Amino acid sequence: MVARSGGSDVVHGFPHLDTVRAAITALYRRLSPDGLLTYAPSVLPADVAFGDDDDLHLGAQRVARALVRHLRLPEARMIVSFRTMEHAASVELTAGPEYFIELNDRFRRHRRDVGAALAHEITHVLLHRLDLTFPGTRANEILTDTATTYLGAGWLLLDAFREDRVSSQKLGYLTPEEFGYVLAQRAAVFGEDPSPWFTSPQAYSAYTEGRARARSEHRRPPLAEAGWAARQRYARDRRRARAGTGGGPVAGGALPTDFGSYAFETADGDGLRVSFACPTCHQRIRLPVRGRVRARCGLCRTVLDCDT
Repeated sequence: MVARSGGSDVVHGFPHLDTVRAAITALYRRLSPDGLLTYAPSVLPADVAFGDDDDLHLGAQRVARALVRHLRLPEARMIVSFRTMEHAASVELTAGPEYFIELNDRFRRHRRDVGAALAHEITHVLLHRLDLTFPGTRANEILTDTATTYLGAGWLLLDAFREDRVSSQKLGYLTPEEFGYVLAQRAAVFGEDPSPWFTSPQAYSAYTEGRARARSEHRRPPLAEAGWAARQRYARDRRRARAGTGGGPVAGGALPTDFGSYAFETADGDGLRVSFACPTCHQRIRLPVRGRVRARCGLCRTVLDCDT
């Protein structure tokens, strides 16, 4: 897990969104929609509060136990220590039943962020037990950040983001806006509003940007909530696909490289079909081009109103 300081080091925007979406899909495949719903509600601020007057080690153990319970890790005892290190934290992934987490010595002074660091490391333990990994260190860390957030503990990571003219702090590999995006995706499924939990104004701003990006994915064709201009572009691309001239995101029935866009395909004996990403789990959905239809995603079971 990375901690950064210095305003120029914090990356903003959505550079890792493809990996984030793939991580959400992987969570649905591994845990199922019903399994994911067991992670409601999110871990509450009172359960992970760590004041300056609390005993350092006892307080860290208490917060770790709360996160273990929230992430539904059975019989996983976390032993937390502090030492000088380059990164924010690390965890020793063994067969258990004890796991050893080391936190950067700076958390001795910044105890409000201990929960954020522990949330990421304990999610590493969960993913290890689930045997859920992505290839490569960076992709695997993005998976961990995404899982931490989607399973209800990652608002702590976003709340650890603070930035002003002379300094900044950010934990994790996702950008602040990407943390906001995943939080908003979770909020839509779980019916939560995490905004009252933020103590950092910069975290709230990042959440609103991420929420806007997440909501826009529910207004893309062929979803019925798409705006007028998007519907016009979709109709144009559909005409070109029917005429066999190509157009729109792709031509010739190939899938688009942008995971969030749509594509037309020719199905033998079934006419034209459109493929697009489910706005909830990002699994691709394929529908015949036949006008208004209600479709259920086969992975997350979300019912979508579409106009194909």
